[in-house]
Amino acid sequence: MPQPFDRADALAPAEIAAFVRSLSQEEAQARIDWLTPELARHNRLYHQDDAAEIDDRTYDLLYRELELLESRWPRLAHDDSVTRQVGGEPVDGLLPFEHRVPMLSLANAFSDEELQQFDARVRRRLGRTEDDPALTYVVEPKLDGVAIELVYEQGRLVAAGTRGDGRTGEEVLHNVRTIRAIPERLHGEDVPYRIDVRGEILYPLEGFAQMNERREARGDKPFENPRNAAAGTIRQLDPTITARRPLTFFAHSFGFMEGAELGESHSAQLAALARWGIPINPYNQVVTGIDGVIGSKDALAERREDLPYEIDGAVVKVDDIALQDELGFVTRSPRWAIAYKYPPPEVVTILEDVGYQVGRTGTVTPVAHLAPARVGGVTVSRASLHNKDHLAELDVRIGDPVVVVRRGDVIPKVERVVLDDGHEARPHPAFPTHCPECGTELVLKEYKDRTKQIMQCPNALGCPAQVRAGIRHFAGRTAMDIDGLGEKLVDQLVTHGLVNKISDLYSLQKRQLIELERMGEKSADNLLDAIEASKGRSLERCLVALGIPVVGESTARDLANHFRSLDALMAASTEQLVEVEGVAEWVASQVHGFFESEAAREELARLRAAGVQFPELEAPAEDEATADSWFAGKTVVLTGTLPTMGRNDAKKLLLAAGAKVTGSVSKKTDCVIAGADAGSKLDKAQSLGVEVIDEDEMTRRLGGEA
Repeated sequence: MPQPFDRADALAPAEIAAFVRSLSQEEAQARIDWLTPELARHNRLYHQDDAAEIDDRTYDLLYRELELLESRWPRLAHDDSVTRQVGGEPVDGLLPFEHRVPMLSLANAFSDEELQQFDARVRRRLGRTEDDPALTYVVEPKLDGVAIELVYEQGRLVAAGTRGDGRTGEEVLHNVRTIRAIPERLHGEDVPYRIDVRGEILYPLEGFAQMNERREARGDKPFENPRNAAAGTIRQLDPTITARRPLTFFAHSFGFMEGAELGESHSAQLAALARWGIPINPYNQVVTGIDGVIGSKDALAERREDLPYEIDGAVVKVDDIALQDELGFVTRSPRWAIAYKYPPPEVVTILEDVGYQVGRTGTVTPVAHLAPARVGGVTVSRASLHNKDHLAELDVRIGDPVVVVRRGDVIPKVERVVLDDGHEARPHPAFPTHCPECGTELVLKEYKDRTKQIMQCPNALGCPAQVRAGIRHFAGRTAMDIDGLGEKLVDQLVTHGLVNKISDLYSLQKRQLIELERMGEKSADNLLDAIEASKGRSLERCLVALGIPVVGESTARDLANHFRSLDALMAASTEQLVEVEGVAEWVASQVHGFFESEAAREELARLRAAGVQFPELEAPAEDEATADSWFAGKTVVLTGTLPTMGRNDAKKLLLAAGAKVTGSVSKKTDCVIAGADAGSKLDKAQSLGVEVIDEDEMTRRLGGEA
C-alpha cells in the first residue's frame, strides 16, 4: 500500500472512492488508525497553534477519505473521529446543565483610573505596600462570544453547557461536538480524571461574512452580528445546522478539576490546557504591575480592528493562584479579576446619501448611506438616523464627514458630524412628503412620549413595505413561527401578488409556490405544513403576530391572561384595557383603536375563516401552594442584575408563585426586586414609596416566609 499522506494528497476527489474500494479490511484499518489522529493533529495545528502544515484542500481530501472508510467499515471507526463532528440526530429539547462550580460574572472597568483603583484594592486586601513588588497579571482579550463549559472525564468530552444563570445552563453537547476547534479527546500523560474547561464559542469574522453571503444567496435573512448568531447557533436542536456554521472556541479557565496539578499560576494553567490540545488565545499576555496592564490593554485595542474575531475589552486576572484564593469572591464576581470594556468602536467616513425606509407600522426612517468603512471588525455602509427630528438635530449634509459608532458593538449609528470648511455649502437631505414605497402622502404623528414626531405612511394594507414587514413579523419565531418564510420568499410572494395581507398566507397553494425562484416541491410542502401548524398557536402569540401597535411579547401575555379570549379583548373599552397591569392609557388607546378598525376586524374574520383558532385560555386552577405564597396576587417588577440568577429564571419562579411580573413601576406595583446597576425603575419605586427588596429576600419569601 502506498504511503498514506502522499497517496491521499495526490488524489483528486473523484478518485478517492475508487482508492477506498481497492483496500482490504486490514489496509482500511491501518488507514483509519493513521487518519484519525492525523486529522485531529491538523485540527490542533490550525485552530490552536496557527501553524497549519497542509492547505484546506488537502485537509478536505483526507477528511473525505476517512468518511468513506468509516462508511464502508463502520465497526473500524474510532469513537473520537473528527467525522463525528458533523452532527448527529436532533434532540427533543435542551436539558438543564448544572455547573459544579458556579460560573460568575466579572466586575467592569471603563477607564485607566478604575483599573488603578482595582490594583489598589487588590494590593490593600493582600496587605501590600507601595514598597512591595508589583503584582503579576494576565491580560486576555475579552472575546465577544458565548460562554461555555466543556466537561472532560478521563480525557474524553462527555458534556457541555451554556452559562445560563451561572449555576444552571443548558446542555448543548450535541452542538459542541460539531466544532472542529474543540477536541473530542485530550492528549498527554498528565490529563486529569475530570476537568470542566471554560471558554467562549464565537464566529471568526471572515467565516461569519461568508456564511451570511450564503444565507442571502439562499434567500434567508443574514445574521445581524457574530455574537447573537453564535448564541442562537449553539442552542439549535439539530446539530447538523451547527455543523454547517464556522464556529470556533478559545478556553480561558476551568471550574471543577480532579486528578491533576495544573501549576501555581493562571498562565501555567492555561499552558497546561494548551498542552492537552485545548485552544487558548494567542494574544494572552503576562505583565507586571498595573502600568503593564494598561499598556497591554491599549496595545490590544490598537490591534482590535485587525483581529480575526470581535472583542469588546480585555480581562485582567491576578496570575498567582494562591493570591487568587486569598482574595476570594464577592457575591457575583471574583475580587482578583476585572473586565476592562473598550468604548464603542467608531470611525470617520463620508455620508454619500440619505435614503428612507418604511417600517411595519408605516414609520418612515431616514437611513445614512455611507462610504464603506470597517467599524469594530465589520464593514458598515448603512446606519440609522432614527427620525426627522434627529436628522435636523445632527445638521447633517450630503457629503459631510461623519463619525459612525456601533453601540453595544452591534448597531451602527451616525454619532455626529465632523464640521469642516465645506459643511455650510453642502445640501440638506430632503425628507419626503410622500411614501417612498407606495406614494401615499405621509402624515405627521406624535410619538408616544410626546417628545418628538414621526412621519408615517397611513396606507397600512396597501403599502408593499408595510405588507412585507407585517408578513415577516406575523411569521416570526415569537409570533406564529412559520419556518421557511424568509425575507426573500416574502418579497416574492408580495411581488407576484400571491400575498397582499397576512390572511392570504392560508390560501397559498403548492402549484403557486413551486413556480417561485428556489422553491421546489419539498420546500413548498414544508412551508404549507408550517403554515397549517401555525393555526393552533396560543392566544398570546397570535396577539404578537397581529402587529398591534406597541404590543410586544410582555403586553400580549398580559392582555391574553387578563381577557382570556380574543372576543373579550376586542370588546374591551379603553377604560377596561387600562385596568390591565402594565397597560398605560396611551397603550390602551392604541390597542382599542386597532380593534375598532374595520380593516383589522375584517382581517381577523378572514383569519378565523381560514382556521386560525385564537384559542381561549382556561380559567386558572386553584393551587394551594400558590395561594399560600407571599407573592400570590402581587404585582412585581424586576430590575438590575441579580447576584445568582438571571431575570428570566427569577420571573419564572415569581409567576409560578402567583405573582404578576410587569415591566414598569406604578402605584399599583407591590414590590420591586432590585439587583446591581438598577436604574430608573428603582428611582421611581423609591419616589412612589414602593417596597424594594433584593434577591435574598425574594428567595426567602418564595419559600413561604412573610
